[in-house]
Amino acid sequence: MLQPYLDSINSAVLFFPFAAALFTFPFLIVQYRRHGYVNKWRGFLLYLFLLYLICAYFLVLLPFPDSRHNAAPTGSGIQLLPFQFVQDIVREAEVVPGNPSTYVNVLTNFAFLQVVFNVLLTLPFGLFVRYYFRAGLVACLLASFALSALFETTQLTAVFGWFDYPYRVFDVDDLIANTTGGMLGAAAAGVFTRKLPQMDKLDEDLDLSEKKVTYLRRFVAFAIDYFIWNIPINMLTAWTDVPTPISYLVITGLYFLLIPYWTGGFTPGKWLVRMRIAGPDGEPPNLRETFVRGALLYWALGGLQILPGLFGSDWIGIAVLMVMLIVNATFAVHLLIRVFGRKKRLFYETMSKTKQRIA
Repeated sequence: MLQPYLDSINSAVLFFPFAAALFTFPFLIVQYRRHGYVNKWRGFLLYLFLLYLICAYFLVLLPFPDSRHNAAPTGSGIQLLPFQFVQDIVREAEVVPGNPSTYVNVLTNFAFLQVVFNVLLTLPFGLFVRYYFRAGLVACLLASFALSALFETTQLTAVFGWFDYPYRVFDVDDLIANTTGGMLGAAAAGVFTRKLPQMDKLDEDLDLSEKKVTYLRRFVAFAIDYFIWNIPINMLTAWTDVPTPISYLVITGLYFLLIPYWTGGFTPGKWLVRMRIAGPDGEPPNLRETFVRGALLYWALGGLQILPGLFGSDWIGIAVLMVMLIVNATFAVHLLIRVFGRKKRLFYETMSKTKQRIA
C-alpha cells in the first residue's frame, strides 16, 4: 500500500534539483529586492517548502497512466456530495452500530485512511504559511483551499489536457480534507515553531551598510542587464544597416555608461537587486569615474569580443582571435583570484576608483 506513495516521493526528490535551479534566479531577485540580502534560514525554508510542494503535487498526480491516450473513466469522474466519505467508511469498514468491537475496523479502512492522508497532505502547508508569511487564519484557510482546488482541478482536467481523460476523481471531500489539514497546520504553527527564529525579526539587527556585495549578486544583476541590453542591440542590427561595432558602442554607451551616471550608479539590473556603483567616498560616481569604469569593462573588454567577426580567416583575423583568447583567459584568472581572494575589486574598479554598494 505504501509503495505508490514512496515512488511518488522518490520521483519528487529526483525532480527537485531541476525545480530548484529554475527557482533560484527569481528567488535571489526577490530576496535582494525585498530584504537587501539573502538570509540562510529564510532560503533554507523556501527551498524546503518547494520540496514539500513538489512531493505533495506528485503524491496527488502519480502514477500517471501508461499512455496519454488513456481510457475514459467508467463513471462521471466527479463526486460533489460533501462528507460522502462518512458513508463510504461505514459501509466498507462494516461498522455495526451498537457493536463497539466493529469500530476498530475504521482504523484500517481504505476510505478512512484516504481522508487521513488528505488531511496530513496539507498540514505542512498551513504550518508554513502561518509561520513564514505570518498569515492570519483566514488567509491560511483561503490558501489551503486554493492549493486543494489546484490539486482537484489538475485531476479534473487530466493534467490540463495532457491526457485524453481524467484518471483521478474530482472529489469535494478531498477539498474539505485538504483545507482542514491546512487549518490544523496553521493552528499548530505556534507550538511547532516556538523554538524557531521569528520571521519578522530576522532582519531586526541587520546593518546593510556593513554587508559586502557578493559576486553572486553581481552576476544576477549582470544577467538581467545583459538580457535587457541585448534587445536594442538585436533590434538595431536586424532592422537597420548600422554596422555591428557602431550599434554596440552606441547602445553599450547609453546603457552601461550614461544610465549609471544619470541614475546615481544604477542600471536596471542593479536597481532590481538593490546594488549600485559608488565612488571612492561611497557617493554616486561622477562622470569620469562612470566613464572610465564603463569604457574599460564594456567598450574595451566587451568590445574585444566582436572584433574577430570583423576579420576573415586570414592571418590578421587569427591574430585578433588569439589576442582575444589571451585577454579573456587573463581576465578569467583575475576574476577567480578576486572571487576567492581577499581583494574583491576588479581591475576596472581599481582603475576607475569605483566599488559596489548595497542600495
